[in-house]
Amino acid sequence: MKVDSEQNLKKWIAVYTKPRHEKTVENELHKKGFEVYLPILKERRKWSDRKKWVEFPMFRSYIFVKTELKNSLFVLQTMGVVKVIKFGGEVAVVQDSSIQAIKLMIEGGYSPEATDFFIKGDPVEVKEGPLKGLIGEVTRIDDHDKLLVRVDAIQHSVSIHIERGYLKPV
Repeated sequence: MKVDSEQNLKKWIAVYTKPRHEKTVENELHKKGFEVYLPILKERRKWSDRKKWVEFPMFRSYIFVKTELKNSLFVLQTMGVVKVIKFGGEVAVVQDSSIQAIKLMIEGGYSPEATDFFIKGDPVEVKEGPLKGLIGEVTRIDDHDKLLVRVDAIQHSVSIHIERGYLKPV
């Protein structure tokens, strides 16, 4: 009966939302009575005529919900929710300590930067700098992501080191 008791304990789960629907999903889940956490970062952005503080989610298209695992179907039925994150067919549980650490970083005045998670073989695009728009493949990950850029016209490849923050998944 251990499985049944685990199903009844409230745990944090990660939910994937439609792009730019994080706040909408947060509000909808609050209306349904769920405890929800959407980590928000603030950044000062500069336009040609002004500077403004902008709020944005720390993790694009993700939100955390504390619920009993058996209620994950009700979370999934919320407008704007694409899927509940699972590993090996089981709902992925986010540890309380991880949620607490994220809250402490944000509330403590730190400026955490969320970066995309890449694995070897992922197709990526350079989003900033002189190589902006270049598409390649992650060949190795160390302190920086090594991007393999294919130049098919001459049937050669070139490898460059580029920081993770300059890349986005394709």
